Amino acid sequence: MTNSNRSPTPNTIPSNDRILRWPEVHQRVGICRSHAHQLVAQGEFPEPIKLGPRASGWLESEINEWLVRRVAESRTDQLRKAGS
Repeated sequence: MTNSNRSPTPNTIPSNDRILRWPEVHQRVGICRSHAHQLVAQGEFPEPIKLGPRASGWLESEINEWLVRRVAESRTDQLRKAGS
């Protein structure tokens, strides 16, 4: 899985898109912070947006898209295994 979501320019961010901080991202995706950063380095998780010297966040739309892809991949894997 590759991250086709490059950091969007300000003109491409919908006005209703929220920036999520880590506690909410963690609650939604269920992985630890270090694993999320490892996946970012591999291009498999959305890159955080730097909000300040000690703060980052993730676009809610990118997290939602990542979750949709993960569910789709999981279902595809399950169907493949069931067909074996």
